[in-house]
Amino acid sequence: MKRRHFLGYSLYFIVGCSTTTTRNNELGKNKPDLLRFTVTDEQGLEALEQNYGKFRQALEEVLETKIEFVPVESYIAAVVAFQSNQVDLILTGPSEYVVIHARTDALPLIAIARQDYYSIIVVPEQSNIQSLNQLSGKTISLKKPGSTSGHLGPTKLLLDAGLKPNVNYQVMMLGSQEGMEALAEGKVDAWGGSKTDYEGYKISGKSFREIEQSSPLPSDLIVASDFLDPKVVAGYKKRIIENKDQLIEALVLGEETQKYKGSRLVPVEDSDYDIIRDVYQAIGEGELIR
Repeated sequence: MKRRHFLGYSLYFIVGCSTTTTRNNELGKNKPDLLRFTVTDEQGLEALEQNYGKFRQALEEVLETKIEFVPVESYIAAVVAFQSNQVDLILTGPSEYVVIHARTDALPLIAIARQDYYSIIVVPEQSNIQSLNQLSGKTISLKKPGSTSGHLGPTKLLLDAGLKPNVNYQVMMLGSQEGMEALAEGKVDAWGGSKTDYEGYKISGKSFREIEQSSPLPSDLIVASDFLDPKVVAGYKKRIIENKDQLIEALVLGEETQKYKGSRLVPVEDSDYDIIRDVYQAIGEGELIR
């Protein structure tokens, strides 16, 4: 009887070891003991922990690897950190990604497909402007240079309508809320920016009208350093997709990560960001992505 029990435990042990070995093998022999992780729009260790601490913990469990935060001051600093092998994973936006990729051999790991991630262009309700081509000769408020939803997305809409920035129309970079207030006060003729930002703004006694909406914008994403073994990165991708619901639930627990509510973790390719590159080229900023 004891021998049968021992045999059962032995088989259980062998199966358990086999499962662990299989999981380790899928990551390859060069799986690191530690991953260094940063987010380009967060400055300081405290902010990273407050906003992405739960996500880091969940990612540690999924990848079975210790993860520590490495703060960076900007996406340019993140580029330097990648180049000098000081960071392994970066969560960044679409426009930042194309700059990072141009200066490193960074590998797209996973995309965070946000709900209602569009750019729109709006005008005051009483405006005579009904279409984008009527914005020729007008002034448009955008968010800030390089913002995917607040600059590049609206610019793509206008380019598709045959309008070039500061040639056919004037641009004022005023921020999102401030730009909407400028529109309400008649200081600009139109506002371009994020659909979700727009829906969150309320200006007493003023109403606006959307005249154009973009296609879904490229997603935020996590990028892996080219210092990591490609087989390890492929294994990470597989595990993240297998545990995507768990990871999204953890991601939206941060104080400033509510923008990711309703998002999905999806496979990603570098070519998904060619639309961003096209806009940079069209506005004369091609050097940024070379």
